[in-house]
Amino acid sequence: MKIEILGTGCPKCRLTYKRIKEVVEELGRKDIEIVKVEEIDEIMKRGIMMTPALTINGEVKIAGRIPKKEEIKEIIGC
Repeated sequence: MKIEILGTGCPKCRLTYKRIKEVVEELGRKDIEIVKVEEIDEIMKRGIMMTPALTINGEVKIAGRIPKKEEIKEIIGC
């Protein structure tokens, strides 16, 4: 599974990355790759207008807000 956090590096984007990384580590999911996408051209090319955004295997799951840990677990499928 590939999780991407799309954002330019603002505090909300950094917090989203931190939360996702914490959840993945807590769950012991070594099969999940976490990638940060900070290039504005790449973010816009994907149709993201509000950051932070979270994609799983290329599908946008959240945009424009910071997800809670429980929500991340649900999205990951745990």
